[in-house]
Amino acid sequence: MSKTMTKKQRVLNYLSSGRNLTGSQMTRKFGVANPRATISDIREQVERYGNWAVINNGSYGGETQYALKRVVLTDPRLDANDLAELF
Repeated sequence: MSKTMTKKQRVLNYLSSGRNLTGSQMTRKFGVANPRATISDIREQVERYGNWAVINNGSYGGETQYALKRVVLTDPRLDANDLAELF
């Protein structure tokens, strides 16, 4: 098994650390040739299990910023007070 991380893995690690990235930043920092395809692949991977979501976090200089956000799955029978107790 290879010990070097792929560009996609490096972008995913960067986003999972709580930071945002634009397409041009992905190209500059990680050498990603097609940022939209990379984000699409990452979105498919992380959203498969429903606990993370790739979001468009506004724009920076006219360019979309991407970020990862944790998704909390709850029981629909819980009300807001029950959720507050969980956190």
